[in-house]
Amino acid sequence: MANKIKESNISDSAVTTAKIADNAITSDKIAPGAVVAADVGDGTITTAKVADANITSAKIAADAIDGTKIADDAIDSEHITDGSVDNVHLAGSIANDKLTNSSITINGTSIALGASGTIVAGTDWQAVKTTNFTAVAGEGYFVNTTSGAITVTLPATPTQGDEVTIVDYAGTFGTNNVTIGRNGSNIDGAAVDSSLKVNRLNVRFVYIDSTQGWKAIFDDASENYGAAYVTATGGTVTTSGDYKIHTFTGDGCFVVSDAGNPEGSTAVDYLVVAGGGGGGNGHGGGGAAGGMRLGAVSCIPAPISPYTAPGGISVSVTTYPITVGAGGAGQPYPEGDSTNRGRVGSNSVFATITSTGGGGGGSGLGDGGPGIYRPGQAGGSGGGAGTNSGTGGTGNTPPTSPSQGNNGGNGGGPGPFGVPFQSGGGGGGHAAAGLSAAPSPVKGGDGGNGSPITAIFGAAPQPFYGACGVYAGGGGGGTLSPTTAGSGGTGGGGNGSNSGTGTAGTANTGGGGGGGAGSQAGGSAGKGIVIIRYKFQ
Repeated sequence: MANKIKESNISDSAVTTAKIADNAITSDKIAPGAVVAADVGDGTITTAKVADANITSAKIAADAIDGTKIADDAIDSEHITDGSVDNVHLAGSIANDKLTNSSITINGTSIALGASGTIVAGTDWQAVKTTNFTAVAGEGYFVNTTSGAITVTLPATPTQGDEVTIVDYAGTFGTNNVTIGRNGSNIDGAAVDSSLKVNRLNVRFVYIDSTQGWKAIFDDASENYGAAYVTATGGTVTTSGDYKIHTFTGDGCFVVSDAGNPEGSTAVDYLVVAGGGGGGNGHGGGGAAGGMRLGAVSCIPAPISPYTAPGGISVSVTTYPITVGAGGAGQPYPEGDSTNRGRVGSNSVFATITSTGGGGGGSGLGDGGPGIYRPGQAGGSGGGAGTNSGTGGTGNTPPTSPSQGNNGGNGGGPGPFGVPFQSGGGGGGHAAAGLSAAPSPVKGGDGGNGSPITAIFGAAPQPFYGACGVYAGGGGGGTLSPTTAGSGGTGGGGNGSNSGTGTAGTANTGGGGGGGAGSQAGGSAGKGIVIIRYKFQ
């Protein structure tokens, strides 16, 4: 039968699949190329009719299978063998936003995948700083204070673990300190700025939480950090135990270079005494003590005087001008002008504290002629009145709380001008009023006593104040011999006289001048003083 049936003898559709027995046509009976894609109907060849491994990549022409011939999800990860997709076929095909993590964060810095940038894995050291600046978390600073003090302000909104490192660049922190501005957060648990004042210091500030705030960690084992104390210059400086004392007997400046912190000291004690008032002439009144104001934050024990203000004064890094008031001149004889009283003392000033000069003593005689008398003048304490002239001057003028002084005493005598035994009242003192002149036996009024320094610091001895332990005594009233003149009050008040010029008040106590005898001048008053004390260690 070989070659007996030709293709030309077979009509179209004469041979159908139904007329061909199963397995009648095998692959060895089909010549290569005899069956082309055009002879195969759609869907005729299914995966069930293709033997495993019959179709290999070598039998698939390039571009033979494109996207339109692959059903959705036809090829999944199970159909891709390891290594079958290489980098050449992935270039640019997967965008960052299609990945679970599109960036990487190291040491707080985020970098997008595929981007470039610099990530600091430790402290990010900055250029040397020579002026005030605000620090950034994660940065370290070499701070050069050769030219002056510098303030470093910590970050305003820190989070736990933030760090700022400060290093003394030139070894000058001890001379020109670095102030660490807390910027709203605590430093070592305290709501105050801190100060770096040790040469060659190397310190890291690490933020913990809102309670402790920034914790100072010293990288130099020999150093520590915590209590800071007031540091200042000015006046005559002495030391007693843990305290520095600055005494001003004249004008000057109290210069604070470190305001300290609550763990050390932040406030100062003060004694501010104004100049006293001069005494009146011709059995005149005693001059008043200068106003005396005092306050204490570190008493030994608690203050014993009702005139002591608690708490002292909190100081800042600044210069405080100091004014020490001069004592008023005694009234001359004859007067020479229309004042007819001892001169008022000058004010003393420290920071917000002003003590008023003492009032002058009233006159017993003057250019106004016989019978022209004068009352005492008002002031920190009031001056004593001259003979027969009525009331003493008013103390604590203008008023302060606690009071800075007391009233002067009244003048007196048994009769009008020309009758013997006339006398003046005593000037007021800080602790007591001046006494009025006594009629029987006739005596000039004693000056009011001043206050001992223990009124600030308690009963314990305070040798650093030297011999002048009591301040602001009033002057005694003058009189005529042989009667007794008034005595000056403790704290520098001058005695009155019954035969000559009144005694001058003691310098730098604010003591008032004593009243003069008949036809004699009053005594001049003592100059004031300012004393400041604080804990320095």
